[in-house]
Amino acid sequence: MNTSSAALEKAYQQAKSIYAEWGVDVDSALNVLKSIPISLHCWQGDDVGGFEHAADLGGGLAVTGNYPGRARNGDELRSDLEQAYRLIPGRHRLNLHAIYAETGGSKVDRDALSPEHFSRWMDWAKQIGIGVDFNPSYFAHPKASEGFTLTHRDEGIRRFWIDHGRASRQIAKAFAEKLGSPSVNNVWIPDGYKDTPVDRSGPRQRLEKSLDAIFSEKINTSLVLDSVEGKLFGIGSESYVVGSHEFYLGYAIRNKKLVCLDAGHYHPTEQMADKISSVLMSLDRILLHVSRGVRWDSDHVVTLNDDLLQISQELVRGNYLNRTHIGLDYFDASINRVAAWVIGTRNMIKALLIALLEPIQLLRQAEESGDHTRRLALLEEIKLLPAGAVWDYYCEQAGVPHGMKWLDEVRRYEQDVLSKR
Repeated sequence: MNTSSAALEKAYQQAKSIYAEWGVDVDSALNVLKSIPISLHCWQGDDVGGFEHAADLGGGLAVTGNYPGRARNGDELRSDLEQAYRLIPGRHRLNLHAIYAETGGSKVDRDALSPEHFSRWMDWAKQIGIGVDFNPSYFAHPKASEGFTLTHRDEGIRRFWIDHGRASRQIAKAFAEKLGSPSVNNVWIPDGYKDTPVDRSGPRQRLEKSLDAIFSEKINTSLVLDSVEGKLFGIGSESYVVGSHEFYLGYAIRNKKLVCLDAGHYHPTEQMADKISSVLMSLDRILLHVSRGVRWDSDHVVTLNDDLLQISQELVRGNYLNRTHIGLDYFDASINRVAAWVIGTRNMIKALLIALLEPIQLLRQAEESGDHTRRLALLEEIKLLPAGAVWDYYCEQAGVPHGMKWLDEVRRYEQDVLSKR
């Protein structure tokens, strides 16, 4: 638990020698790892509450647990995020929802939001040196109470949400200009039916027109990368979701947008990793929302499980890292919220490290020669290679705690800050 720097260095050098025997350059792998940003989702810090306090969460979203210390305003949320960033190796990003606008106490509806309502977020992100991604918020609002937004039959309600989508793109653009980093602007809507609908095509026709209206203004992709996110089902939309994966994939291909693949948005027997290479045959870039579904889209904290490893392996094996934007998407109010960020993000990075340390040439040679026995044997044998020693060294070099030391920092922060809220 208190391994010295000298011991970490020794273990790392031993690990390097072992990996070298497998044809793996560990230093090169770490250089790649340093360049991969993960976009931390702000909504873990306050249970998807936002700062409007105007409506129930809704939209098929639910947060369980009542662990003390939830962030109640922007300053507290930013403080918590800074604490998390200090415990995660590498330089990462923030994923921000529109409901986190700071309007100075004035009532500003979502169709009227502008960059000025996110100026404090921009100044803070600039100060700590991170990029910001953005999301319009199509939930927790009186005009979303019927379960329909961009597909609503009422043209006035549709127009409200279209204007919100347009405003969000301008906010994302402002973030990109301020921070010098493109902002991924991701559209997800909860629209759908609890029971079997008669008309499946009508809502999708309305959705297409709404999206066309939102994206009608051309914004350079060096500033804003527009993304659309599908889903299989949700609470209240078990039988039919307007914005399905198939709908958005077709739309993205036709309109040169990104598709967001969310790990919890498919049937439990589907592997999101299997979709990556298929989708990238037709799209230049994709967005990932990495989550952990337990029996359904339950958004549990990301753990280092087979699903996460397969996602990371696919990104590395297919050489897709430079075409993929990685964000996290979960919310757990039953545990320390800062720890939830740290655990999930560190696991995402660990999975990428393990994938980067694979002896890919040996694996490819076995597969291309048709020696599937050797391929399986190799895949099993490399599971015990000393990735942990490389991870600890990486953390040490990045100036963040390795092993369980990070939890001590979280506990101190909990005692000094969170417990006083």
